[in-house]
Amino acid sequence: MVSILNIVLADGQRGIAFAPWGLLAVLTTADLLLSFSHRKQLSYKMVSEIFIGESQTLKLEIPRMPAGLQAQLDWPEGLSGDAKISFARQANGVGIAEIECRGVRRGVWTFNHIWLCWTSKLKLFEFVPRLDFDLEIKVVPNIRLVQSGEIATKVQSALYGVKENRAVGEGAEFHQLRDFVQGMDVKSIDWKRSAKRRSLVSRELHAERNHHVILALDTGYLMGEKIGNLPKVDHAMTSALAVAWAAAIGGDQVGYYAYDLRPRSFVAPTQGRQAFARLRSWSSEQTYSGHETNHTLALTELNARTPKRSLVIVFTDFIDTTSAELLVENLAILSKRHLLIFVAIRDPAIEALIETPPEDLDGVAVLVAANQAINERRLVLERLTRLGITVLDATPETVTGRLISTYLEIKAREMI
Repeated sequence: MVSILNIVLADGQRGIAFAPWGLLAVLTTADLLLSFSHRKQLSYKMVSEIFIGESQTLKLEIPRMPAGLQAQLDWPEGLSGDAKISFARQANGVGIAEIECRGVRRGVWTFNHIWLCWTSKLKLFEFVPRLDFDLEIKVVPNIRLVQSGEIATKVQSALYGVKENRAVGEGAEFHQLRDFVQGMDVKSIDWKRSAKRRSLVSRELHAERNHHVILALDTGYLMGEKIGNLPKVDHAMTSALAVAWAAAIGGDQVGYYAYDLRPRSFVAPTQGRQAFARLRSWSSEQTYSGHETNHTLALTELNARTPKRSLVIVFTDFIDTTSAELLVENLAILSKRHLLIFVAIRDPAIEALIETPPEDLDGVAVLVAANQAINERRLVLERLTRLGITVLDATPETVTGRLISTYLEIKAREMI
């Protein structure tokens, strides 16, 4: 516009019209010379492994930071964080940024590139270089409770503390013979050995500690529903790992089984803490399935693979009474041979819906649907309870603690 006005008003001195362009060229050259710097070198520091549902800090560092430096990351599916990153300039001219990186899906996730962005000294240019950012992060099932020692303390105090003394004479595994004294249970007298010794001898029994515990994990599409930013299957895996560690400490043998449309993998029960390590590796490899679960095929296969009476913990879910019909029938068959714990993870958001007064017709419809879903869920769980199946319907925050307590109660009562 300035050039056009100069051409019209200058009347013959048209060379003046090019003066603004010359000035702009000078300013552009000066801005480029002032803003010129060496290629940016970005360094980063980050742990290689994140527990799902938890966050770790990703620290970025860049020398000779330009003013107003920002960055942008293309986050992979299994990780989440701020899209735009701002750097803070230190006294030595180094730019530092710290980003909270949260694991949201299991797997191995890779960053390939990072984009930097800053303006030139005279604000005429914006530089947006792309740098290689070869960073690989594993998102793995959460074993925070195991590492903290909370589970070990609880299990050891329950199995080797007060409850151990109460189990003497009530278990199924022979421990020792001892002289019968007044006050002991008459049923504990070993009459054959007493006849040989011509004095009363009692048998002391301890609770058996080599039971089979099978963790059956449904990985079908219903278990992919998110509760608190995590799929149900990941909440289930966290609980499964916790009870596997408790069983390993308690001397039981742990096996695991995954299924959806068909059986995916089965590992026979093994003893010791190595079984937990294998379970953790196995759980990290389980993918998110989009298939509907075939409970008939899966539970029939599990029943055939476990001839010995075992404690089977089934992690699964259902929508309504109709979709749960085959699940209930097959659990009834499985419960004839094994002791079952049915674990369902409840969504607190649905319960919150029925406590919120509706404001319009849409709210009324949502309230009715939520009430119906809760009632149908209750009916299915009551049917399972009547079959002699232990039912745990808990929120993600409470399911692990309740499951371990149920396992310890079963051990103390010698129900397996």
